Amino acid sequence: MTQTVPTSRATVYGYPRQGAQRQLKKAIESYWAGRGDADALLGTARELRQQSLAELRAAGVDEVPSNYFSFYDHVLDTAWMLGAVPERHLAAVPDTTTPAGQLDRYFAMARGTADAAPLEMTKWFDTNYHYLVPELGPDTRFTLDATKPLTEFAEAKAEGVTTRPVLVGPVTFLLLAKDTTGTDGFQPLDLLDRIVPLYVDLLRQLREAGAEWVQLDEPVLVTDQPADVLARVAETYAVLAAEQVRPKIFVASYFDRLGDALPVLAAAPVEGLAVDFTGNAAANLDALAAVGGIPDKRLVAGVVNGRNIWAADLAAALSTLGTLLGLAGTVDVAASCSLLHVPLDVTLEAGLDSEIAGWLAFARQKLDEIVTLRRGLTAGRSAIATVVHVNKTRLASRASSPVVKVPAVRERVAAVTESDLHRASTYGVRSKTQRERLNLPELPTTTIGSFPQTQELRKARAALRAGDLGQDAYLEAMRAEIRSVIAEQEKIGLDVLVHGEPERNDMVQYFGEQLTGFLATQHGWVQSYGTRYVRPPLIVGDVARLAPMTVEWSTYAQSRTERPVKGMLTGPVTMLAWSFVRDDQPEGDTARQVALALRDEVADLEAAGISVIQVDEPALRETLPLRTADRAVYLDWAVTSFQLSTAGVRDDTQIHTHMCYAEFGDVLQAIVDMDADVISLEAARSNMAIVDGLAQAGYPNEAGPGVWDIHSPRVPSVEEIAGHLRVATAAFPAERLWVNPDCGLKTRGYPEVRATLSNLVAATRQLRARA
Repeated sequence: MTQTVPTSRATVYGYPRQGAQRQLKKAIESYWAGRGDADALLGTARELRQQSLAELRAAGVDEVPSNYFSFYDHVLDTAWMLGAVPERHLAAVPDTTTPAGQLDRYFAMARGTADAAPLEMTKWFDTNYHYLVPELGPDTRFTLDATKPLTEFAEAKAEGVTTRPVLVGPVTFLLLAKDTTGTDGFQPLDLLDRIVPLYVDLLRQLREAGAEWVQLDEPVLVTDQPADVLARVAETYAVLAAEQVRPKIFVASYFDRLGDALPVLAAAPVEGLAVDFTGNAAANLDALAAVGGIPDKRLVAGVVNGRNIWAADLAAALSTLGTLLGLAGTVDVAASCSLLHVPLDVTLEAGLDSEIAGWLAFARQKLDEIVTLRRGLTAGRSAIATVVHVNKTRLASRASSPVVKVPAVRERVAAVTESDLHRASTYGVRSKTQRERLNLPELPTTTIGSFPQTQELRKARAALRAGDLGQDAYLEAMRAEIRSVIAEQEKIGLDVLVHGEPERNDMVQYFGEQLTGFLATQHGWVQSYGTRYVRPPLIVGDVARLAPMTVEWSTYAQSRTERPVKGMLTGPVTMLAWSFVRDDQPEGDTARQVALALRDEVADLEAAGISVIQVDEPALRETLPLRTADRAVYLDWAVTSFQLSTAGVRDDTQIHTHMCYAEFGDVLQAIVDMDADVISLEAARSNMAIVDGLAQAGYPNEAGPGVWDIHSPRVPSVEEIAGHLRVATAAFPAERLWVNPDCGLKTRGYPEVRATLSNLVAATRQLRARA
């Protein structure tokens, strides 16, 4: 079947993987549980790829990508493709001669086994997607397994479609990897000469299979990179381009401006570049003009925001495309990044107000925007005049809606003063009053907040929403779970307890449903990691609290025990980061609105007798701008909004915060400035590396580096946990250390939670006894 290629093409870099009903999640978890076999899982995956192919073709996408699908993570897929499998995972699953064996080793890398810890997990640039961090060392040897990209290319070709395979580029792969050997002077980028020949071989195999174009993703180039790294980029693409048998190459970047990398890529002997022109990356337009454009190259222009849900301004995007026509050999239309980061389809949201629905574009609607813009670019503005008119009307509707701007909220934000941002006393004073009130032992033990979300809890919430369970019956079901969770913790011997959050579907959505300005979706699922999908709320207008949101649950839990129970809130930065934030005002303005709503909740918890209040900010690091020059402004409003949320309490009320799955070195000073009494941090997968960072930064308050990686089903032993604690106490004063897991426990089952928390308490008692 011959494909017609228009002058300008509509394309995307990737599409949601899960299916409209999250079929992939269900199939994988069924496989893990032993309810489904490898053939069933592989069959579901193949069906989902075929559905996505058909949907992209039906929408009018001219050039369809392939190899964006993943069972868990595309960086993990790349490590597998290059043979970068740690020895412990080879040993854990020695037989990969069957599809089941291959899947088991792959999932061992992602989740770990009883005897093999998983790969470390961290955030994909400044998104809420998590990738698995490849582990490399100076002795790493790579071997190419091109099965996945070749198979998925062949699948589409059998349907008459020549796709464009999408690959993580070699520079990005290495710069996102970590050295696990501690070898002096070694950096993963030193291995570039070893993997470039594998990419050359892969390109040859793809061309021989019929691929005409290949996409190499190098998003790491939108971060600050020194001249020597950019020189390696130039060398790498010179080598790849020199291969005679290969598809045409375009190098894709996204999430921010390219900066000094742009002239390097413009001069590279590849056939095309894919460049983001949305948000901060709009600066790429002037930068492209400054280097004289790329008149000999294909430009894939990301003019539709691929990571937020607002409808594009089609007229403005078309003007940008018109300008770009004079700067490139050809100009194609795309989203700014993979559509992995947005929900599938607005039309699935039957309960959404029709006016607000018109303001939105999920992945399916973004396809329409891209195809419309391609038509306007090739056939002229008149060809899409009606669509542009409707778009302008909807944008105007949003701008003038009373839902969007609420004068009372804005007046309260304007009245905030400097004194509202600071506790009455320093930590040194506060800690003494808190110790007197709480009377905790050295190395106090606690958890991060949530306990396992059982099927019974999910069914109860669903029955309440459907009207099949009355409010009184629902309240009793939740109270019964709280009683059980409190009893479990007391039996295990934890010092500071939590109520377990049985009433919460998600740590952001739960609050969003109770704040003005937020909207929840029914089917707006987005992948966070592996089979973990979330439904980020939409922030459509000004934010305020209508009534207490957590006080009833926290006070009930506290009534069931003499031990302190933490009140649990989600902080303002995370509320923004894990929502689809409004794009019509600075994010700092929205954060301050959320902070004031949380300040009211904190005050009510304190008044109700809650002595420990945790305001989680796991997203503070992930939202850090990719470019160093942009970070001061962000950190100012991020820290200020946390302070505004928490600074109104008495000295003897202990404020906690929590952060996880990110590199914290860049925000250590911000962590100090937040002035939480206690911070708990992910640390288990990185072998407590953050403790040294806290010590070197002179962190003056209390800290709980996580000793249990809760994203793995492994149950760490008493000795393993004690080993983590010995590392922590060697670097940080024991009198200011807490003992806790890395993160909340909602994704784990009760047997492993009981076993691991019991081990955690036993390990802590060992160290106390030796003190």
